[in-house]
Amino acid sequence: MSWLTDNDPIPGDAKSCDAIEHVIIPRAHDLGGFEVRRALPSAKRQMVGPFIFFDQMGPAQFLAGRGIDVRPHPHIGLSTVTYLFDGEIMHRDSLGSALAIRPGEVNLMTAGRGIVHSERTGLERRTDGQNLFGIQAWMALPKSHEETAPAFAHHAVDELPRFEGEGKRVRLVVGSLYGATSPASFPHDCFYAEAVLAPGSILPLDPGYDERAVYVVAGRIDIAGESFESGQLLVFKPGDRISILAESNARLMLLGGEPMDGPRHIWWNFVSSSKERINEARNDWRQAKFDIVPGDEQEFIPLPEDRAPPV
Repeated sequence: MSWLTDNDPIPGDAKSCDAIEHVIIPRAHDLGGFEVRRALPSAKRQMVGPFIFFDQMGPAQFLAGRGIDVRPHPHIGLSTVTYLFDGEIMHRDSLGSALAIRPGEVNLMTAGRGIVHSERTGLERRTDGQNLFGIQAWMALPKSHEETAPAFAHHAVDELPRFEGEGKRVRLVVGSLYGATSPASFPHDCFYAEAVLAPGSILPLDPGYDERAVYVVAGRIDIAGESFESGQLLVFKPGDRISILAESNARLMLLGGEPMDGPRHIWWNFVSSSKERINEARNDWRQAKFDIVPGDEQEFIPLPEDRAPPV
């Protein structure tokens, strides 16, 4: 699909400069040779549209025999979106899903009233060693869907809408943007896309959603004469015009949507509009009331008993 023309301002437009509300620097956590950088939630912002967790995984290089081993653990009240730039992760869940995700594909797992999943490096990849680099985002479900049935969907590279031309390539991961809609659907108006830009190219970001952000995965960009480096989440004010100039080869994630229907409570892997519901989920995991993950039944992540419950 060719690139769509747009009437957004040229770089240097003061309206673009004033449009930045927050610049968020992710917090880095070392998980034993594997770094995760969390941009959301932050002290400045809990959510952008439905996006409530936003983690950069890696880049990491695993030696032969090593890999990631995220043991089975539960979720409620959210959907997880996994998108890779490099490497491979084996996903298994309590619905019986068992599928490897690779770069450019998308895994959309809806927890709803409760799901359990694991994420590991597969045996073949573990034998050879591999690189791993990607983003995992959590999207809070609207109140009307918090207790929906759990579900899992995988979409291949050629299923996702793609725009290309003028030194830029955009792949739409979830939601609707630039007049297209992803087959990876979510029950709240939103967008999530990867943009790869050549130096000098200009990417407009439509003002059609009230909440919008750009995460700089790699490279350097310019907005109205101000430069931003990799590892920064730029949150924009609603309604303003945005043009993003690539100062170097750059990779970005575009995310946002309409405001969520109220704040959310977060405790461990649980997201809900109700503190009581989170406490119920805590007790269910402690009492082994969640379903098991077929093919990965021997291990699990225990409840963090040292973490205070929501009050």
